[in-house]
Amino acid sequence: MKSSFIVTAATAIQSAILNHESELESLDRAIGDGDHYINMKRGAQAIVDMQPELAELTADAALNKIGMKLLSTIGGASGPLLASFFMGMAKVIKEKSNTSLTTYASAFAAGVDSIRQRGKADIGEKTMLDVLIPVANQFTTLAAQSASAKEISLALTQTAEQGMLSTKDLIATKGRAAGLGERAIGHIDPGAKSCQLMIESVCNLIK
Repeated sequence: MKSSFIVTAATAIQSAILNHESELESLDRAIGDGDHYINMKRGAQAIVDMQPELAELTADAALNKIGMKLLSTIGGASGPLLASFFMGMAKVIKEKSNTSLTTYASAFAAGVDSIRQRGKADIGEKTMLDVLIPVANQFTTLAAQSASAKEISLALTQTAEQGMLSTKDLIATKGRAAGLGERAIGHIDPGAKSCQLMIESVCNLIK
């Protein structure tokens, strides 16, 4: 992974977030705090604004820098969680001596596990982890099987969408939506939707 790809991915993610403003706001009004889109938009813009600086860094340093920026930029629970993801990825990439797909899969899985530990949540609780954990597992499996980057990207796009859609039928046990009980059923989790959009954006670049 090169910093140039990270910069390109940041722009693609920002476009995806902006293009789905009404959907993200609608989802968050239904079961969230109403500020999810604003926070995601602010975070995406902050990363895009860092592009000249990121381009000069190694991949692990760029990812860590993004994590630090999100920690100070995004409000609510999303900031620390997303920051943990990027910092977790950065640590693995720095430790590994190769740039194979298995390394990237390990880094992604480490980032997801950082979110799981920090948020004290897991799959099935109507959160972003319902997208991220299946994607991490699929990525790890396919990389170990020596699947191509294109094959992995296609599979992860589908897995992310399936995970996002699965949150519609779940009862939330974390975050604001947890207080709604069964009333949250029938609504897709906004954090899961954002993660699906981000994963799809990056995978589209690779496909």
